[in-house]
Amino acid sequence: MNSNKVSILKMVRAPFLSSIISPLLAGTLIAISIKFSVNIWGFLFVIIMGIGLHVATNVYNDIYDTIQGTDKINVHRNEFSGGSGVLLDHPELMPKMYFLARTGLIVALIATVALMFFIDRSLWPYLWGLYLLSAFFSKYYTAAPIKLGYRGLGEISVWFAFGPMAILVAAVSQNVGLHPTIITAMPITGISTLSILLLGQLIDLKADRDTGKLGVAARLGTRATSDIYLMVQIILMLNVIVLSIILKDNGWIILISLIPYILLLPKIWKIVNANHDNPEVLPQAAGFNVQLHLLFSILLSLGLGIHLIVRS
Repeated sequence: MNSNKVSILKMVRAPFLSSIISPLLAGTLIAISIKFSVNIWGFLFVIIMGIGLHVATNVYNDIYDTIQGTDKINVHRNEFSGGSGVLLDHPELMPKMYFLARTGLIVALIATVALMFFIDRSLWPYLWGLYLLSAFFSKYYTAAPIKLGYRGLGEISVWFAFGPMAILVAAVSQNVGLHPTIITAMPITGISTLSILLLGQLIDLKADRDTGKLGVAARLGTRATSDIYLMVQIILMLNVIVLSIILKDNGWIILISLIPYILLLPKIWKIVNANHDNPEVLPQAAGFNVQLHLLFSILLSLGLGIHLIVRS
């Protein structure tokens, strides 16, 4: 394919942007239910901020995994793990990829500045702390000299970025800080995104080990990683149940988000449990897991939205 025909959507891995949209929606809806008011401009700018940062993250990951050789030697790369492959097929697009990553950071920066005018001044330290930490993660998850993903800190940073950080910045956009309900909700969406990373590590294990990328799978092996995958999914379900109790006033409505877990998790676990060391079969489980992540994300936001409407 001619490089001019490679879409920007592919370069920024657009389908995975749901991983940031979900916690921003969830955090916003919970914050609205706490304050009983809506900051429309706050929501708009935090969405722009989040998407800009996630675009930068996706593109930087592709750039530095390509430079450091991880993507090149990964023979098991697929649509669910191992990057977009854009730079492997079109290395001439490297300058454009850098431009996209830096543009994402600049767009997010502009949205952060704009957001300052629509939130309480007391929340500005949260806002800027979260932007700066997110910008740091976006590049140095894979970039030298930090290379978080190569030092065994990738799982923590992914969970933190797509869970606590995203939920909190969404709450801040609605003039809510570290409220107990926000704190309770913080881990959920990060765990959902982390589950995608864990299955991706099982598939990419050989390439990760050969290039020194020390994820959980490379350090503990496939059996332990598959067990951790199941454990974090169970923790997610328990976290949703606890949140439903804390929300009160028909909080049980958000339990509809667990329906995909009833339908898909047993199927995923059956594949992973039997084939945790078989990267030829695992992409099937990874595909089901992405479906689980998407369905859960949609139903969580829907449940929180219904809960908000019922309360009002």
